[in-house]
Amino acid sequence: MDVFEELVRLRRAGMKCALATIVDVQGSVPSHANAKMLIRQDGSIVGTVGGGCVEAEVWEAAREVMDTERPKKLRFSLGHDVSFESGLICGGQVEIYVEPVLPQPQLLLFGGGHVSRSISQIATLAGFAVTVVDDREAFANADRFPEAAATLTGEYEDLFPVLEVHDTSYIVIVTRGHKDDMRVLRWAITTTARYVAMVGSKRKAITTVKELERQGMSRSLFERLHAPMGLEIGAVTPEEIAISVVAEMIAVRRDPEGVWRQSAKSLFAHAESRSLLK
Repeated sequence: MDVFEELVRLRRAGMKCALATIVDVQGSVPSHANAKMLIRQDGSIVGTVGGGCVEAEVWEAAREVMDTERPKKLRFSLGHDVSFESGLICGGQVEIYVEPVLPQPQLLLFGGGHVSRSISQIATLAGFAVTVVDDREAFANADRFPEAAATLTGEYEDLFPVLEVHDTSYIVIVTRGHKDDMRVLRWAITTTARYVAMVGSKRKAITTVKELERQGMSRSLFERLHAPMGLEIGAVTPEEIAISVVAEMIAVRRDPEGVWRQSAKSLFAHAESRSLLK
C-alpha cells in the first residue's frame, strides 16, 4: 500500500494520522533518508522507518502527535547495545520528523439565513469545508451558498444520521427559531464535534439547557457549548457576527484544550450568579 495514497484517503475520510519521515542519517542505520511510515488513529501502520526499537518509539510519538496536533522530532543513536537488543546491525544516528496530518476542518452550518451566509463565506476563506443544512430548500442551495462544499435540505432528524461528524468537525446552530435550535442542539451536543455553538443570548442558552435537562440530558454535556457563539468583540452586523464566530472556531482549532472551556464556564457562572439553573 502506498503511504501517500493512504494519507490522502484518510484525510478525505476526516481521519487524523501521523507521518514519520527520516530526515537525517549518519553512519550505518537500518533504513534510508526520506523513508516514511504512516500511523493511523487505530495504531496500524503503513511503511517503515527501520523496524525494531526505533519504530516502536516513533509509533508512541505518533500517538502523542495526533493528540496534540503538534509535530515532534526524534533523534536516535544506534549504538552497539541498542543494535544488539533490537536485532539490528548498525551503529549510526538517525533523525525522524513526526508530523500530524489533519483532515480539512468541516463546518456543519444549521440554518441558511443572512447570518449563515456571512459565516459560510468567512469560514470558507479561513479553510473550513462548509455544509449548509436547512429544512427549507430556498434557504440551502448552491445559488445562495456558492462557496459551500455542500448544501442539504430536509427534516433535521432525517439528516442527522447521514452527517459524518469527527473531532475535526465544527457545528454552528443558526436556525430560524428557538425550537429548531433546540432540536439541532439535542443532537449536536452528543457528537464528537470539536466545537458546538448556538446563536442567541445567554438567557436563551440557559433556558435551552434547562429544557434539555428536563428531557433527561446531563448538564455536563453542555460544558462544550459556546453560547452566545463567537468571541466578544461587540459584533452587531451579520458580517461582524460571522467574523466573531469564525475567529472563535480558529481559536478552538489552534488550541483545542483551551478556549472552548472558557465559553461554557462563562455561561454557567452567569447562570449560577442569577440562580437561573436552579
